[in-house]
Amino acid sequence: MSKTLERYQRCCFTPQDNSLERETQNWYQEVTKLKAKYETLQRTQRHLLGEDLGPLNVKELQNLEKQLEGALALARQRKTQIMIEQMEDLRKKERELGDLNKQLKIKLEAEGQNLKTIQGLWSSGAVAETSNFPLHPSHPHPMDCDHEPVLQIGYHNFVQAEGSSVPKSMAGETNFIHGWVI
Repeated sequence: MSKTLERYQRCCFTPQDNSLERETQNWYQEVTKLKAKYETLQRTQRHLLGEDLGPLNVKELQNLEKQLEGALALARQRKTQIMIEQMEDLRKKERELGDLNKQLKIKLEAEGQNLKTIQGLWSSGAVAETSNFPLHPSHPHPMDCDHEPVLQIGYHNFVQAEGSSVPKSMAGETNFIHGWVI
């Protein structure tokens, strides 16, 4: 009887020890709950990944299937939304480029009219007579030149005269820098 009374007094009159013990028990219970929840979440994740499906019954498999179908529907919905936004951006760019194309076409037509006027002057010879720059013999008409740009750096080798002081080994060499070297 005396031992029972001592325990009663300890529990009732020493609340510090009792509260510490209760708090410890509460934390232990909380940790136990969290461990169980963690294990449940891991098992659910394995099931969603298609692993460890053997112990599941038909009802659990149907629930899992519904969850997967719902997640798939959300993913498809988000994908569709992103694709629609991208299409709208592309349509906007298409309209901007169309407008820019129209502006450039108008500008080109205006320049084309100016070019036809200049070509008319060139063909009449009015510009050729007043020009201080002689035309190259291979291009008698300035508008008939090649459209590809030509980069020619250096000079053509000359034919060596008989009494020249340049050694004959240098006579066959060219001093052009080819385009692929640049």
